Amino acid sequence: MCSLALFPPPLPGGQTTLCEANNELLSGASAEEHLTQESSALSLYFPRESLKLHSRTESSSKAAFLDHSETLWMRSAAAWRDGGFPGLLNEITNSHAEVPKWLSVTCGCILALLQKVSSFHGSLFPHVTVNSENMIAEFSQVLNWSDCVVRAFAWHPHTDKFAVALMDDSIKIYNPKSATTPTLKHRLQRNVAAVQWKPLCASALAVACQNCVLVWHVDPCSLSTRPSSGCAQVLSHPGHSPVTSIAWSPSGSLLLSASPMDTTMMVWDVASESCVPLQRVGGGGVSFLSWSPDGSHVLASTPSALFRVWETRMWTCERWPCLKGRCQSGCWSPDGSRLLFSVQGEMVIYALTFSETPGPPTGTSKGPQAAAVVADLSETTFSTPDGDIVVGGEIQSLAWDPTGERLAVLLKGDPLAADQPAIIAVFKTRSRPIFELLPCGFVQGEAGAEPRLMQFHPNFQHGALLTVCWSSGKITHVPFYFLSAGGPQC
Repeated sequence: MCSLALFPPPLPGGQTTLCEANNELLSGASAEEHLTQESSALSLYFPRESLKLHSRTESSSKAAFLDHSETLWMRSAAAWRDGGFPGLLNEITNSHAEVPKWLSVTCGCILALLQKVSSFHGSLFPHVTVNSENMIAEFSQVLNWSDCVVRAFAWHPHTDKFAVALMDDSIKIYNPKSATTPTLKHRLQRNVAAVQWKPLCASALAVACQNCVLVWHVDPCSLSTRPSSGCAQVLSHPGHSPVTSIAWSPSGSLLLSASPMDTTMMVWDVASESCVPLQRVGGGGVSFLSWSPDGSHVLASTPSALFRVWETRMWTCERWPCLKGRCQSGCWSPDGSRLLFSVQGEMVIYALTFSETPGPPTGTSKGPQAAAVVADLSETTFSTPDGDIVVGGEIQSLAWDPTGERLAVLLKGDPLAADQPAIIAVFKTRSRPIFELLPCGFVQGEAGAEPRLMQFHPNFQHGALLTVCWSSGKITHVPFYFLSAGGPQC
């Protein structure tokens, strides 16, 4: 089993990771100077100061413009819209002079009962007691999401363009072959947790927002830099918020969405704007989704020490309990036969192997009996010219490249310890004759910059290309040049 002790030491200060060549990670003073024309990827920088952040909440802005002599009916309608049934009960309870006493008392009693039930539910699932923004930060695949300039990133599955969601709730679309950079804004586009392009489609981008899922349709041939909000479909369902994860089926026919506040996973038919809820008891919600590349399985994490793996023929699922905490992140092998995942509070990577039952399709699969530990990421101390540095610990996210030969692991580090920064560890992966992880090296950025988000390019022709979004607001690309064991790259 591979461990961090087998890795080469991290880079000294002033050096950044440039690329992998001849089975070795190369470093230098500037990552941009090494990007070849083969990668053609844009390196970007978003200074925090350039973003116009929201200075006040929606409720505080609303108070400045509303007429405070509203009728009870108008206030009740607003309370229902903003706070649901509990908000309506609270409004009626506090309107003593405008409603019969029996109605005010009855609403007060019902509200008190609901609060006790909510308190008990919160003791079972503590995450339901926090506000939406903190909940998104807790379950996001982005490290330190609340303070991150780049909050979501997605490569298009078939071209070199990508989408970047920023702290100011705008989304920018970059294409190295186009001089136009569309900026997407919508009144419902708040606290973006994830973005994902629709497969086999040039223009559709799904966005996980605080209260809904938006599906933008951006014409790649359009010269408009500000597509109107009419270009976005709004997919919402009562109680299904905040949305923290989305996943398209490989065919693009279905879209999944998940919320830690909702035990139901929504399966959307975007064309008809209709959904089918998939619900199972237990877990307290659904926090993270990952659809296997072959379309056969879906990983669905929950906020509790339990995750499910759904098979997509009959939509049945297997429950997998965790020992210490929730399933934090997961990724699939290119053929969909193997799932790697990490657990909150643990410093290892687990693997589950799936194999279809021989014979005609029956909707059943021969599931794994147990998860195997394939890598140990316990804290390891390295000596560098700048002093000792500690690498390892809990895992924030996992990313497996489309060739199945490089695995990137974002380690959280310790924000309170200067000698234990967040860092990306990259493994080489082999599937034959047995599955194993081998050390490759660490990916590091400029001094003081820590990785926050990472994703592999889906179609890099010379090995693998890892895109990294840094705490400084920069987006850089690290190429890994190798010949795939599956055959020469076309």
